[in-house]
Amino acid sequence: MTDVAFHFNVPDKPAYLCRLLRKVANAGMRAVVLAPPPLVRELDQALWTFSQEDFISHAMNTDEVAMQERSTVVLAAEECDVGLRQVLVNCLPEVASSFAKYEKVVEIVGTDDDDRAWARQRWKQYTQQGFELIRHDVAQLQ
Repeated sequence: MTDVAFHFNVPDKPAYLCRLLRKVANAGMRAVVLAPPPLVRELDQALWTFSQEDFISHAMNTDEVAMQERSTVVLAAEECDVGLRQVLVNCLPEVASSFAKYEKVVEIVGTDDDDRAWARQRWKQYTQQGFELIRHDVAQLQ
């Protein structure tokens, strides 16, 4: 069964996602990040500049398939089929319809009211389907 974790109170999504994706890459896993177009653009830029020591190969879901296959992370503004990936990182308001094909799903929740309301709906959907959810409060970690 897919592991589902919610990361709440994320104040700076691009920076947090860079650190999370570094952990995914260091674990030898591959990920898809679903996010609204502005966040996809920010994250693309941030992945190029966040660390001089770490580079996380990434591509857009609109890039050539060969580029996606060579990349650890694929960024997408909508659900897409990008081949074998272990981790789905969701920053969209809705649950991804294909979430169950991933080993891990990480739901990223910011600090604004809309983001929290959407997260409550996603939480409810997962629990109704029988998933035991893991909760990480980022505010408590800082």
